[in-house]
Amino acid sequence: MTAGPARVGCMRTHTLAGPATQAPGTLPAREHLPVSETGRPVLDVVIPVYNEEKDLEPCVRRLHAHLRRTFPYGFRVTVADNASTDATPALAAALAAELSEVRSVRLEQKGRGRALRTVWSASDAPVLAYMDVDLSTDLNALLPLVAPLISGHSDLAIGSRLARSSRVVRGPKREFISRAYNLILRGSLAARFSDAQCGFKAIRRDVAERLLPMVEDTGWFFDTEMLVLAERAGLRIHEVPVDWVDDPDSTVHLVRTATDDLKGVWRVGRALATGSLPLDRLARPFGDDPRDRDLTGVPGGLARQLVGFCVVGVLSTLFYLALYSLFRLGAGAQIANAAALLVSAVANTAANRRLTFGVRGRDRAVRHQAQGLVVFAIGLALTSGSLAALGAATGDPAHSTELAVLVVANLAATVLRFLLFRLWVFPERRHPTGADR
Repeated sequence: MTAGPARVGCMRTHTLAGPATQAPGTLPAREHLPVSETGRPVLDVVIPVYNEEKDLEPCVRRLHAHLRRTFPYGFRVTVADNASTDATPALAAALAAELSEVRSVRLEQKGRGRALRTVWSASDAPVLAYMDVDLSTDLNALLPLVAPLISGHSDLAIGSRLARSSRVVRGPKREFISRAYNLILRGSLAARFSDAQCGFKAIRRDVAERLLPMVEDTGWFFDTEMLVLAERAGLRIHEVPVDWVDDPDSTVHLVRTATDDLKGVWRVGRALATGSLPLDRLARPFGDDPRDRDLTGVPGGLARQLVGFCVVGVLSTLFYLALYSLFRLGAGAQIANAAALLVSAVANTAANRRLTFGVRGRDRAVRHQAQGLVVFAIGLALTSGSLAALGAATGDPAHSTELAVLVVANLAATVLRFLLFRLWVFPERRHPTGADR
């Protein structure tokens, strides 16, 4: 059948397994996707095409036969035509009329990213994937690609030609460009995934519904931008080693694509640096992590927050002591203590905001820093009072004694700081459960 007009998917806050309670703007815990009993496919594989009348039919038939033979869930293959001017649209429509699991979608504008956004946003399948029409990637990797998404283990999955166990056949020019591009991503955007350009990726629909509106690119940089934002938001990306054979007849314009990709790297890097992206909308609860299961009298997430706070606290204390020793060279103990606490307090609040309590973006950042300074003032009172008491008791204490007293005072201040951060600065947002509504 031929698909109708593309629809924009609605934001959902639950998976197929049923509703889950979570803070507005965050994703629910991942759950295993059940086998659909309504005939709705679990997997929608999109093939974006532009003037591919030569490769389209054998590609679709081969993919369709492979899925029928090996895939245990319902599936759909969607041909997304990007304003082709040859016989591609007619071939896609004929395949959709012949094969019940195949449909075609026609777009009047070019752009692989535009095609994926349009089809994925309109799809009702809980797992969305795409692959290039040349089927350069061996199809035996398809089930391993989507299995972690179906099971609830991961949010996105990508095929990697750069994994050690991958087997790749391609020319030296493409090999160099691919590795250089991934090095650029690692150096400029701190990307940790290994292969951004492999045309073999999948994403859970509940993630796509919130992630895709943040992705601006409509061309070849689309999936790289999607991966970078997902990784920065803390989503889990699964990588699958693939067997891949280069298509010598590829129509991709390497120079133009590389230029557009570098422009995209600059744009995304600037957005991440300024904190203009609401990545907190993609936050996941820990779900099945036993540390976050409901325990009587223990708020959820306490163990994780304690670990994060301790790590940040140790680093902040070392930073504070180093600053104190530096400032003490040219100032008195009280002034050096106040200056070191002020600088380390700003860094500590920023680190705890992001790493311990999972707050991202610029929303309420100024307010959090102001509250952090109040907490700093309490710590200053504790440590300054300890120094004053030490001076009154000994007259002229040794530097090592001052440091020992400050460490003890800071331990007391740290306990109080955690409680204030958790209950006042970054309180857990509580929302009514189903029983309370």
